[in-house]
Amino acid sequence: MRSLLWFSRVVLFLVIFAFAIKNTDPVGVRFFLDTVWQAPLVIVLLVSFAGGAVFAVLSLLGTLFSQRREVNRLKRELKVAQDRVMGSQGRPM
Repeated sequence: MRSLLWFSRVVLFLVIFAFAIKNTDPVGVRFFLDTVWQAPLVIVLLVSFAGGAVFAVLSLLGTLFSQRREVNRLKRELKVAQDRVMGSQGRPM
């Protein structure tokens, strides 16, 4: 199984590498005020992909922090409930 995983990684790398070699033609990315950025197509695609990944991570930070707060709140509630159970077990009936 491990060798199949490494084989698929190597194949994926070679496909991406071949794509990068074939797409070295310069392209122009036009910004506002007639600003143009000239770069190879593969660089433009890589920057776009990286920017999208950063945006996705930033958009998930709010959810991550709210879940972390909820986990801490639930841990506190669990500790209080455990203390109550331990306290009630120590008393004779």
